[in-house]
Amino acid sequence: MDRQTATATFPSAAAAVADARRFVRKVLADWGMDEVADDAVLATSELATNAIAYAGTSFEVSCRLAGGDVEIEVRDRHPTRGIEMPGVTASSGRGLPSIARLAESWGVSYDRRTKGVWFRLPRPGATGAATPADGAAAEGAFTADTAARDEYAVRERGARDAAEPVSEGAAGQAREDRLAGGASEMPVAGDRLLRSPAAVEAMEDGVVTAREVLGAEGAAVLLTERDGRLIMGSAAGTAAEMPLGELSVASLTPDARAGSAWVAADASDPTAAALRASSLAAAPLESQGRLTGLIVAVSSLPGRFDDSDGARLGRLADEMSLSLEKARVGELERSWRGWLSFVAEASDLLAGTLDQERTMALVAQLVVPRLATWCAVYTVTEAEPDRLAYVWHADEDRSDGLRELLEHAGAAPPTDASGTWNGLATAAEEVRVAVGDTATDQVYAFPLIARGRRIGTIVIGRPAGDRFPRSAIELAEELSRRAALAVDNARLFSAQTAMSSALQRSLLPPGIPEIPGLEVAVVYEPAGEGSEVGGDFYDVFESGRLPGGPAPASRWRFAIGDVCGTGPEAAAVTGLARHALRILAAEDLSVPAVLARLNRLILGEGERGRLLTLLHGEIAARRRRDGVTIKLTSAGHPPPLVLDPEGGVREAASPQPLLGVFDGVEFHIDTVELRRGEVLLCVTDGVTERRSGNRLLGDGHGLERILADCTGLSAGAVAARIQRAVRDFGPEPSNDDVALIVLRAS
Repeated sequence: MDRQTATATFPSAAAAVADARRFVRKVLADWGMDEVADDAVLATSELATNAIAYAGTSFEVSCRLAGGDVEIEVRDRHPTRGIEMPGVTASSGRGLPSIARLAESWGVSYDRRTKGVWFRLPRPGATGAATPADGAAAEGAFTADTAARDEYAVRERGARDAAEPVSEGAAGQAREDRLAGGASEMPVAGDRLLRSPAAVEAMEDGVVTAREVLGAEGAAVLLTERDGRLIMGSAAGTAAEMPLGELSVASLTPDARAGSAWVAADASDPTAAALRASSLAAAPLESQGRLTGLIVAVSSLPGRFDDSDGARLGRLADEMSLSLEKARVGELERSWRGWLSFVAEASDLLAGTLDQERTMALVAQLVVPRLATWCAVYTVTEAEPDRLAYVWHADEDRSDGLRELLEHAGAAPPTDASGTWNGLATAAEEVRVAVGDTATDQVYAFPLIARGRRIGTIVIGRPAGDRFPRSAIELAEELSRRAALAVDNARLFSAQTAMSSALQRSLLPPGIPEIPGLEVAVVYEPAGEGSEVGGDFYDVFESGRLPGGPAPASRWRFAIGDVCGTGPEAAAVTGLARHALRILAAEDLSVPAVLARLNRLILGEGERGRLLTLLHGEIAARRRRDGVTIKLTSAGHPPPLVLDPEGGVREAASPQPLLGVFDGVEFHIDTVELRRGEVLLCVTDGVTERRSGNRLLGDGHGLERILADCTGLSAGAVAARIQRAVRDFGPEPSNDDVALIVLRAS
């Protein structure tokens, strides 16, 4: 690997995102830059998902060392598809805010054929590296960087609320259990984040210092809630012994709301009354011009504090505000990285399956209980506008009731934007009563949109008194976008697999005829997962009489062939060859004449034609019924093998040119007298070229030795023995189709 640059190209598939992450992590490990690997992997994950979701093309990931810094670029093949900018041309800005927070700088580059997004991470320990508390430029601001590459950089201030962190790099079932299982509640935005260990330590130190500096009987830090209430954050002395009464920002004195310290000589002050103090000194805690709380010193004596005490407490509040803001931003950064890690690992899990039902189940179990108490997934097809496909509740005893409630509720909202849903209220009263409190849950719906169309809806719910924090809504929106891609990929794969299977079945014979004095066994195994039609085929059929004629058949034909390549083009030649063989044999053409005619048909297909190896033969019963006579021709195909009862193996045909290359080829016949107990084995190169490292199964007469061990076996047992030998030869699954025909004279 080049020490300065490493590049890899990935297909437009959901699984490619995980491959891109592994590539980047390996490159940085090879370069000794593991300290920046987590940030690089997260940023690459977002950009790779962006390329698949928006550009829909293959993409290239490049890693470069530039002056000790790491520069990574994700480039897709859709230069005319503009980058979606958050707040400008896109509602979500998928991935771009993440890059702005993680990277020291980033930008977009275009050329005639590609478009790339690059980002740069400072080398470990470099000074001046951007941090979340740097105060970067506001979201949506663009700055030209003429010294770099005539591209643009966007930096976003602050950090969004997110889920509790999930450690990067966990894999397998443990990771799935952690993500889908009982994760802790998500932290809410704002000053609840001041309850982090660093913030608690700062508040405890502050109240101790306030008591010592002012000689107060007690001191406390009060924190501002979302609804304006003030709650106890930390207390010492007498302030820790008294419960805090009702107090809100609206009830504070004008000095407090203006951001100034103040002194109260008696209990008429609202803050003093709430703390049951006869006098107090107080100062506001502020963050970015917003009141986040108060620090107060209290006494049981009226008039205990003067203006100088207020000024000293004000200076202490300024120092504490800085410490609390640093702790708050650190907690936000930790939560935000946890959000990214959760989304990245959830993407890995979703990309790991191409089964639609499992994908929907996985989505629901990722949501519950991390984001919601229950989750339901609806799917939309042309036949069924909205179908309830999966329901999951944190309390399994309630799942059946929830499903019944949803089935009687209104249809899933056909919307292209997320929002609240009141469909539960439309269910019949007796159904609502049967499920109890679940009928009053607050519910949000998120559309599943892939390739510009809605393919389903995710509906999540929580109890009525447990509101959804903004972070849960944002995370559910992001998860729904990725789930839509996974469900759509699963649908496409299922449709392609079904189509390929149907086409494959149409290219194989409907059955094998009974041939007097001959046992026949066949094996066919397509390579891969069934998503692509193979190029191997076989056939055994009657040829000695007209279809429906009264006379019994006296001759039969068999064929085994291998079309170069796979997919629709190979399937077209396979269909042409198999049906042409039957039609030409019905015209009573000889085996060489059939191959010559088929050769011309393939050449006549022009560029659509494919090379074809074919072994074709005719079987005729012998007069004394002591076996059969087989006249065959091998056109570029692996030679058939004959096994005699004593264990000897010999080749039964001479090699001749394959089909689809030369016109005017003349073929000849090889005759085999297959006597009682002898076996004729015909295979495709998926057998002889089965690979194990650098060895092939057919090397050194390997197939002949396997066949020699089959002495005395029936045709079916020989076929099973060869099939097992092919499977066991190499540790990896075969990457080629396997077809074989076994004929045994009996």
